[in-house]
Amino acid sequence: MRYAVLFEKTDTGYSAYVPDLPGCIAAGDTLEETAQLMREAIGFHLDGMREDGEPIPEPRTIAEYVIAA
Repeated sequence: MRYAVLFEKTDTGYSAYVPDLPGCIAAGDTLEETAQLMREAIGFHLDGMREDGEPIPEPRTIAEYVIAA
């Protein structure tokens, strides 16, 4: 499955979250580190959901950049 990940610049680095997987978050010093941690977090999150017998949500979030006039 392909989930949208939103990254935000913080005062100390970056944070990220997956809107379709509440509670699935990561933070790191660089964007690259945060992206790697997020990939690991998604796998860990989905494994936990499976172990708990929870249904795996279908990806629903669509992200796009829009140029403001």
